[in-house]
Amino acid sequence: MTEQSTSPPSGSRRRPLVVVLFGGRSSEHGISVVTAGAVLRAIDRKKYDVLPVGITHDGRWVLTADDPDRMTLADRRQPAVEQLTDSDRGNVVISIDPTDRTVVLSERGTEPKVLGEADVVFPVLHGPYGEDGTVQGLLELSGIPYVGAGVLASAIGQDKEYMKRVFSSFGLAVGPYLVIRPREWQFDPAGVLARISGFASGYGWPLFVKPARAGSSIGITRVDGREGLEAAIEEAHRHDAKILVEALVRGREIECGVLEFPDGPRASVPAEIPAPTAQAYYDFEAKYLESTPGVVPAALTESQTGEVRRLAVKAFEATSCEGLVRADFFLTEEGQFMINEINTMPGFTPVSMYPQMWQASGIGYGDLVDRLLQAALRRSTGLR
Repeated sequence: MTEQSTSPPSGSRRRPLVVVLFGGRSSEHGISVVTAGAVLRAIDRKKYDVLPVGITHDGRWVLTADDPDRMTLADRRQPAVEQLTDSDRGNVVISIDPTDRTVVLSERGTEPKVLGEADVVFPVLHGPYGEDGTVQGLLELSGIPYVGAGVLASAIGQDKEYMKRVFSSFGLAVGPYLVIRPREWQFDPAGVLARISGFASGYGWPLFVKPARAGSSIGITRVDGREGLEAAIEEAHRHDAKILVEALVRGREIECGVLEFPDGPRASVPAEIPAPTAQAYYDFEAKYLESTPGVVPAALTESQTGEVRRLAVKAFEATSCEGLVRADFFLTEEGQFMINEINTMPGFTPVSMYPQMWQASGIGYGDLVDRLLQAALRRSTGLR
């Protein structure tokens, strides 16, 4: 894959202004900041101007320091947007007038300061209020192109219940699961526990209880018997009112990256996530705080590699995705690929699996960032 990235439009009077948007209100705030640091470091400053905008834990949009060195995991502590602002400098505002892409800094008691005219937004946001279609909807109203999936695909990719429903409707195999809705647990907890116990009778223990709309393995509990269910449900409810209960799928964890090219989506070489030695599953600690490297490329047959790449592109198309996706599969003991989920804004540091898979496919990290920006610049907002 040696195709060169598209250059900025000829005759342009200035470099395109990229707004890197990160942080957010979800439990994945810190991982988003880490991702933003890597993206800021990789963007070609001779080709693009950059404006880093952070979203605080309470949802304020603020102008932050353009300092990737402060956006790293240090001593197992996650960085925060609040640490990147030296003082309360007001709020960053993007107009919802599609004829005006001006970004301004609004400070109380002073005249708004124009920060630039946004050409594209790179929303390196994970979880609710960022990766779930909310920010994408705002950018659609604003008429500003952005990296990644649109409103519908982002919403589907965030809600694991509807993601699985879409996959099933397109003939993609998914594992057994139950959905527990907020009113069910509120008004009939005994009935919910009985339903889960019946599910376990059919598929066996352990079960995995997880928030329906969270990521980075946050809020997930492995439950090995009936006595651990209530605590697991309460833990999941700390992050989402709707939860999923999934049966264990025995097999290997295989991931595959999908990237949008001018002629359509293509899949990377796949990777395998080895089972962690200390954790019961590939949890947050294993993903971000421990050394659990993936194997790239995965040790698969040529036929298996071709099949998982085909299925990854099929999942991308089924959910109407754009830009990028990491598709996660199980290769069962019977030799079947079963899709677990997609991530419309996957972990995106240079050591994350998505960039590693594309590195092994011939596209380095800086080139990958550039291709995503160029794909976004080629697209228009609105129905497409």
